[in-house]
Amino acid sequence: MAFDAGMLAASVAEIDRRTTSYRVDRISQPSRDEVVLTLHGRGENCRLLINAGPNSPRIGISHTAADNPDKPPVFCLLLRKHLLGARLSEVKQQGFERAAELTFAARDEMGFSCTRILIAEVMGKYSNLILCDGDRKIISALKIVDFTTSSKRQVLPGMTYEIPPAQDKLNPLESDRETFMKAFFAFPPERTAEKFICATYLGISATTAREIAFRATRHTDTPLSYCDPETLFTEFSKVVGMIKSREFMPTLVTLEGRPAEYSFMSLLQYGDAATKSFDSVGELLDTFFSERDREQRTRQRASDLLRLMTNAEARISKKLAAQRSELDECAKGASYREIGDLITANMYRLRRGDREVTLTDYSRQNEDGSFPEVRVELDSRLTPAANAQRYYKKYAKSKTAQTELTKQIKLGEAELEYIYSVFDALTHAETVADLSEIRDELYRSGYALKMRSHAVSKKPPKPTVAKFLTSGGYTVYCGKNNLQNEYVTFRLAEKTDWWFHAKGTQGSHVLLASHGEEPDVKDFTEAAMIAAYYSRAGEGASVEVDYMKAGNVKKSANAKPGLVIYHSNWSCTVTPDAEKIQKMRVN
Repeated sequence: MAFDAGMLAASVAEIDRRTTSYRVDRISQPSRDEVVLTLHGRGENCRLLINAGPNSPRIGISHTAADNPDKPPVFCLLLRKHLLGARLSEVKQQGFERAAELTFAARDEMGFSCTRILIAEVMGKYSNLILCDGDRKIISALKIVDFTTSSKRQVLPGMTYEIPPAQDKLNPLESDRETFMKAFFAFPPERTAEKFICATYLGISATTAREIAFRATRHTDTPLSYCDPETLFTEFSKVVGMIKSREFMPTLVTLEGRPAEYSFMSLLQYGDAATKSFDSVGELLDTFFSERDREQRTRQRASDLLRLMTNAEARISKKLAAQRSELDECAKGASYREIGDLITANMYRLRRGDREVTLTDYSRQNEDGSFPEVRVELDSRLTPAANAQRYYKKYAKSKTAQTELTKQIKLGEAELEYIYSVFDALTHAETVADLSEIRDELYRSGYALKMRSHAVSKKPPKPTVAKFLTSGGYTVYCGKNNLQNEYVTFRLAEKTDWWFHAKGTQGSHVLLASHGEEPDVKDFTEAAMIAAYYSRAGEGASVEVDYMKAGNVKKSANAKPGLVIYHSNWSCTVTPDAEKIQKMRVN
């Protein structure tokens, strides 16, 4: 769902209620399109997140912490210059547009009181964050828009801020019954009620329009000709009245275990089983966007690693295909020896200069009692004895190649398995530190020699592994990449602790620190769920997990990081519960 004007109204109402008169304590810019203002007041801190990216634009109070770059961007420094220490005096929405104005009482460079206005335009790919002075003159913007970008509206320092060009639609907050009915009967009757609402009124998303249509007709795709205009207007008025009175009901729709839709109102069209209500708009937005934002930031920051690993996977896969094809050719080696034996047995019949002969193979017999005839190609430059030796050498070469190719294919498959483990680690990377550890691992493994400028001998920092607490109070450690896996298995583990790993696939090393005690079955199940969740099979309904004493886990000499061997183990089957696992997490 798009962050429509109704959702913005709900978010603005919450920001106004929670943070008005708070002071700006910190300003950060975790990513190119995202700014976080930390506001302090009444003994608490509130994080005001403004995202002006094309994929997930929004504004709201957030409780999700994000990593910040070592060097803040220029726009972040400018916001710090003008807004640090300023007091938020007013938050409002521009009519029913998707634009919010935050007015701050600040001080200029000379210490005199002044006003600063931060305007968040939440409009999909046209989203922007604009800083203005008290006269609405633009100081700077997150995205500068000049004549080469847009001929309708420019956003340049020194210009007076203008609201986005008005759409040829009605404002739902100002609409009455007469206006609604006039628009209803003028709209093509074969089109749906959803299309009518979206095309007639500004700021209403397709999800909200479908909900109004559903409440009026019990269907989301009802043609306008089948709608009762009075009933449709009644449901439309209820939604508008909710926005005017600020009586919002933040709702999340979950489909197949993943957040699918969100709204400022309850969504009856999906049924009660798929919806969940929240007390806070910010909590709703955190729940919907947290996983998406984490994946997006990880993809951006790990793009070079993904490209490197993708190229390595393609190279090794191509090499393995060629080696397997060559190995199939080596299977013909036995026939070379048979031809050599056949030439030797018929040496008296051959002459130097022969290019091809047909010989009888007396070592085999057909079903009718006859002996098969074999066509043999010869090198006319060689004697019959030399031709026999030539075939014997082909046989010896194929036999040696078969042994070496089998060895090389095994090494290639192990290397491919390692690459898949790095892919799995990238999907579970949560912080910049996690990605740095993967870069360090690849550098030391010889994959990314250009990614680090410092020497290999530099001592890497201690890995920060994920930590969980089971129902029985036992601590569970989980590695999210190969370096963390090594640390969990061979540094944190005691021999009597319990070690878990998803069976037959790439995944995290998970350690249940029992310190010699015997945990309850529930603790074992929860640890196994963590191992299943942080594996390549994490979204499966039933994931098989191996577990054993940590002392039984060994590492082969010269093995890649994170690769271990074990034999004495038990297995169990669990279904990962993402919500329960996140509640168990303590860091």
